[in-house]
Amino acid sequence: MEQTFEATIEKRDKWYIGWVDAVPGAFSQGKTVKEVEENLKEAVQLILESHRELRDTGTSGENIPPVGYPVSQS
Repeated sequence: MEQTFEATIEKRDKWYIGWVDAVPGAFSQGKTVKEVEENLKEAVQLILESHRELRDTGTSGENIPPVGYPVSQS
């Protein structure tokens, strides 16, 4: 089943940046809009694939720390 997601792409100086609000963590940058679109497509595919793998293995994610947050080890 193919899904479609809306992306936001903005020009910042000489770069374009983009993100997909519906898929947390799907961010990209590039020198062209096309590059950002391709990068975002790949990012969304990888994120959704990871979510499916976690679901299929029974890992709900409660023991996986969010990206960018410090992890304390006891």
